[in-house]
Amino acid sequence: MSISAQVVKELRDQTGAGMMDCKKALVDSNGNIEKALEFLRKAGIAKAEKKGSREAKEGIVYSYIHHGGRLGVLVELNCETDFVAKTDDFRDLAHNLAMQIAATNPVSVSQKDVPEALIEKEKEIYSSQAKNSGKPENIIEKIVEGRIQKYFQEICLLEQPFIKDPDKHVGDLITEAVATLGENIHVGRFIRFAVGESNVTSNGQV
Repeated sequence: MSISAQVVKELRDQTGAGMMDCKKALVDSNGNIEKALEFLRKAGIAKAEKKGSREAKEGIVYSYIHHGGRLGVLVELNCETDFVAKTDDFRDLAHNLAMQIAATNPVSVSQKDVPEALIEKEKEIYSSQAKNSGKPENIIEKIVEGRIQKYFQEICLLEQPFIKDPDKHVGDLITEAVATLGENIHVGRFIRFAVGESNVTSNGQV
């Protein structure tokens, strides 16, 4: 059955679970949010929401070098305890995140980190394109909003499709790690260097 993006977002807001996990739960529950919520809780995925409010001041700074030393990434991945920071699962997550950053060159970790000026600039461009193509005024706003959401999937690390499994978003990897390791986990900041590129992509204070 078809599940609307709004219903998926509603379940995601309630549980903190990843987008694909929410969609699967809704499909399996025939669109019933209460049953989908129960499904996620039984799977241990919904627990991520409660853990998300806990402090995560431990972690690692992971380095990834690619293309024979011509491309490098540093990513700070945070968790609650030094014990979890030393686990293979946590380091595997950091490695996958660094590879993602190297391959896709995101602007920010999440939507809330995107500069407002950048969003407004993109909205102006999309609005002008829609007007120039003769779209009616009453649907231009919806068109612009849809393109902005797609834009976020391109430039926000957590919103991007995972390079190793495009059916998942990067945020889903974090959610799965929270469920597996039992601690709040989040990306603190990252920086990406490439030989010959004058601009260095940096999210956060480095």
